[in-house]
Amino acid sequence: MEELDSQPQPELSVEELMASREAPAEAPAQPSQEDAQLKAVLEAIIYVAEEPLTVVQISAALEQPAERVREVLNQLIAEFDHPAHGVSIREVAGGFKMATKPEHHEAVRNFVKSLKPPLKLSLPALETLAVIAYKQPVTGPEILEIRGVQGAGVLKTLLDRKLIAVAGRKNVIGKPMLYKTTKEFLIQFGLKDLSELPSLKEFEEIRRMALSDVEPPAPAAEAPAEAPSEPSPEAVAEPAPESQES
Repeated sequence: MEELDSQPQPELSVEELMASREAPAEAPAQPSQEDAQLKAVLEAIIYVAEEPLTVVQISAALEQPAERVREVLNQLIAEFDHPAHGVSIREVAGGFKMATKPEHHEAVRNFVKSLKPPLKLSLPALETLAVIAYKQPVTGPEILEIRGVQGAGVLKTLLDRKLIAVAGRKNVIGKPMLYKTTKEFLIQFGLKDLSELPSLKEFEEIRRMALSDVEPPAPAAEAPAEAPSEPSPEAVAEPAPESQES
C-alpha cells in the first residue's frame, strides 16, 4: 500500500488546469454603437443651442425615451468634467447648456478681448460680394450692370474690410479696375476655396432670409437686384451674419 501511495500522480491536462482556475472578472461592458452615436448627437445639439435644453425637449426632438437620453447625457457630463476638457455641460434653469469652466474664465476673457469685431454686412454689400465671388475678376461697371444700382460705397466698404482686392485693370476703354475676393473672404465665410461657394439657388435663399431679418428697409438706390445668373459650384457655405452697414 505504501508503495502505491508513493507513486507519482498523473499530470492534469491543459483543459483541466484551465478549468480549475478561477474564472477572470468580466471586462466592463463597452457602450453600444447606438449609445455612442446618441452621445455624439447630444454633444452637437447642446453645443449649438442658445438656450438650455431640457431632457423632454431633447427626447422629443430625437424621438428617444427620456430615460435613455438622461442616462447617455449623464455619461457625457461625466466625460466633460474631466480636467482635460475646457468646457462642461451644466444644468441651468431646468435645462442643459455647454459653457467654459470657471477656472478658465480669465484666459478666455483675455482672448475674446483680443479678437476682431464680428463681420457685419448689409444686404447690398452681401449681394455685391456675391457678384464678385461668382464673376471674378469683375469690374465696377460689370457689377453695376448685374445689380442695376450704383455700388461705389459698397465696394469701398468691402475693400476696407479686406474681403475684396484690386486685381489689375481690364484692357478695355477706360481701363476699369478689376476686383477679386481675398483670403480674408475665405476665412470669414469658412470656405476651403471658391469651389465651396453655395449654388445660386442656395444664395438666393440666404438673400431672402437676410432680407426678412433686416429691420429698416434698404435705400431706394440700393434696392436688391436679382442674383447673377451664371452657374456656380454646388457646395454649401454659410456666410457670416449680416446687418446694416454703418
